[in-house]
Amino acid sequence: MFRNSLRILVLWVTFVLSPAVGFSASTTISMRLLYPSFAGSWATAWIAKEAGYFSSEGLDVELIRVGGSTRMVAAMLGGSAPIIQAGASAALAATAAGSDVVIIGATGTVSPFRLMARPEIKQPSDLKGKKAGITTFGSTSDQILRIALKQFNLEPNKDVAILSLGAQPEAFAALQSGAVQVVALSYPLYPKAAKMGMRELVNFGQLGVEDINGTVITTRSFIAQQRDTALRFLRAFTRGMHRYRTDKEYSKKILAKYGKITDEEIVEGTWQDYAPTLQKSPRPSLKAIQFLIENQFQGKKPLPKPDQFVDTSLVDQLEKSGFIESVNK
Repeated sequence: MFRNSLRILVLWVTFVLSPAVGFSASTTISMRLLYPSFAGSWATAWIAKEAGYFSSEGLDVELIRVGGSTRMVAAMLGGSAPIIQAGASAALAATAAGSDVVIIGATGTVSPFRLMARPEIKQPSDLKGKKAGITTFGSTSDQILRIALKQFNLEPNKDVAILSLGAQPEAFAALQSGAVQVVALSYPLYPKAAKMGMRELVNFGQLGVEDINGTVITTRSFIAQQRDTALRFLRAFTRGMHRYRTDKEYSKKILAKYGKITDEEIVEGTWQDYAPTLQKSPRPSLKAIQFLIENQFQGKKPLPKPDQFVDTSLVDQLEKSGFIESVNK
């Protein structure tokens, strides 16, 4: 089912986004980077671009928001972008379906999501017979919602209907209107929901399990063909992570610009919610991938191994060269 859906999405996005990877007349490499929303999870690339870290690596990176992680994976496979930032769950699903999609980086291991429900939902059992909103099927919001429902002893699509809404802003609007009764939201949408009287059912960051945030995704074929480009990207990305974590005022300016946020309290809260959780190295957590595998591929025997979905050779190379240590001095 996923394989057929992925093919349809690939065809769709190929018409929407034309291929954008190549060398310009100079030695600068032009490329697109797709990301899913204006949440603080994805701000590292914004900072890397605005601070000139991509350009210093000879990369002219165009940042494009495309809501929905599954849709972005399809766009990447259709040739619209060589690297994307999207939910890890969509990458796992694509790889399991036979593609060469692979995770090469991440920004942290603490989940930014909160499960927010309408005021009439007093306790998790009240969700039975209700509707839950996600961005797209196979996305991170889809997976963590299913994990939460499992903890509540509720069966997805039997006890609770799951609706695909496209992106977090649309999910927030559906929660606000009452079209759905519960959604998984990250900052700044979950505090907005709280101010409207919505209830927080789960803070996923406090569940005691490792998550994988700000996931950087590409294909094994791209690494094989343009490994140096991938390394340049990760070098700039690592510098962006460091700047995000250590330069609060600059980072807040970028968050406000890309998120179109004028409320100082929200900008401050966004930085506080994400920056302290950033790693010094963009190494994806195999423990977090294992947790996703156990929840995403329940019933499959044997379960896939984490290294089937991750290529750490680029981060290994940057660490061995001393680059990451030099950035974090």
